[in-house]
Amino acid sequence: MTSKKLVNSVAGCADDALAGLVACNPSLQLLQGHRVALRSDLDSLKGRVALLSGGGSGHEPAHAGFIGKGMLTGVIAGAVFTSPAVGSILAAIRAVAQAGTVGTLLIVKNYTGDRLNFGLAREQARAEGIPVEMVVVGDDSAFTVLKKAGRRGLCGTVLIHKVAGALAEAGVGLEEITDRVSMVTKAMGTLGVSLSSCSVPGSKPTFELSADEMELGLGIHGEAGVRRIKMATADEIVALMLDHMTSSSNVSHVPVQSGSSVVLMVNNLGGLSFLELGVIADAAVRSLEGRGVKIARALVGTFMSALEMPGISLTLLLVDEPLLKLIDAETTASAWPNVAKVWVTGRKRSRTAPTEPLAAPDSTTAAGAASKQMVLVLERVCTTLLGLEEYLNALDRAAGDGDCGTTHSCAARAIQGWLKEGPPPGSPAQLLSKLSFLLLEKMGGSSGALYGLFLTAAAQPLKAKTDLPAWSAAMDAGLEAMQNWILCGQQDRSSKPGRAQGPICSRF
Repeated sequence: MTSKKLVNSVAGCADDALAGLVACNPSLQLLQGHRVALRSDLDSLKGRVALLSGGGSGHEPAHAGFIGKGMLTGVIAGAVFTSPAVGSILAAIRAVAQAGTVGTLLIVKNYTGDRLNFGLAREQARAEGIPVEMVVVGDDSAFTVLKKAGRRGLCGTVLIHKVAGALAEAGVGLEEITDRVSMVTKAMGTLGVSLSSCSVPGSKPTFELSADEMELGLGIHGEAGVRRIKMATADEIVALMLDHMTSSSNVSHVPVQSGSSVVLMVNNLGGLSFLELGVIADAAVRSLEGRGVKIARALVGTFMSALEMPGISLTLLLVDEPLLKLIDAETTASAWPNVAKVWVTGRKRSRTAPTEPLAAPDSTTAAGAASKQMVLVLERVCTTLLGLEEYLNALDRAAGDGDCGTTHSCAARAIQGWLKEGPPPGSPAQLLSKLSFLLLEKMGGSSGALYGLFLTAAAQPLKAKTDLPAWSAAMDAGLEAMQNWILCGQQDRSSKPGRAQGPICSRF
């Protein structure tokens, strides 16, 4: 069964996608008759080196998202996962030459079709008297034994776009840009891992994985990797990836070791959630710094995808200060992130939380019989909630987002942790107030807010008395607080914009 895709036609999807990008970006233009996008200000590049790249479509935002001042001059796109035609590559070279550029550098990922077609176009352009050079990027760190074709070109290619673009913008000549960029390609490595494959429009997935498997070291065209691994935590997966791509026993490794300074790229291969991407980024930073590696910059996002593949790739580029300045140079390319020009390693990442107001002294004995009874009750409640987690989630899935049991388990664990810190307050009012703060901070969701309201209001009648009528009044006060808040929300939804809300919304 083929996958579903939102396209007009399989044959025309690459053209439509490029046209859509150009239609929404006034700084780009299409080259008539070709699947080529160019800077719309080509005339401003007179006397400078032009940079052209490209390859198969399906890797968005690469490559057209990296066209702009300080990066690429243009790109030539093929069909999905297919090298572009020689004629279109040659047309792009001619177009930038006619605009007055002093030479063209072709930045090509190491795939047979790309090397062949870009190489043929280069030779034809040279025969016409146009100065053209080509740099082939092979940054794949998956293979422990080098293949005849060499290392595949992966997400690290985007960093080459950036370095070459900064040099070209500074007016550096074609030969020097070629030499300097070629050196940079040898100082980086990339490794990918995926939860499943992708599928080319009109086709089935390129490979299948079991529910408990992941693919390590795969390419960006849905081709299988070097081995399959079992599902594991994000920390374990990142550690495995970094071990593999930096091991000296791996001939395709990147020579990163303790004391090295790197630029880190955490690249979404297309189908990973932003939440997972953040988890992986955190794991990568912690793991690298734990190895003594200094992170100069961290780029996190989607740079070179493989259609809808749910996976990530990590790229490490060894840098010094001159190279870092090229990475930091300004660019107008729409897909390049706005990265702060400060080191990641060594930066203070947290701020001390404000201290809580001191609670009034507890007039009752915390270790008394009443306090011990409170602990037993709270522990029983927590144990019960933890045991009902999946049952409550199942009930919630019928009417909501299915997280009710998870939210209550979070609250139960928070209370259990608090009880381990010492005996709770003996005063019922102080106990309920403390539970309120705890749930508001740790539980989350609407449940945390409602329980917090309930407990805060219920604590008030118990400040003066703790007899049965006082407890009854406390329960009434808690229920009224929740009802008033819900009513307030209903009023908010029905009110006209700009109208002040009634006093009921500010009571609690």
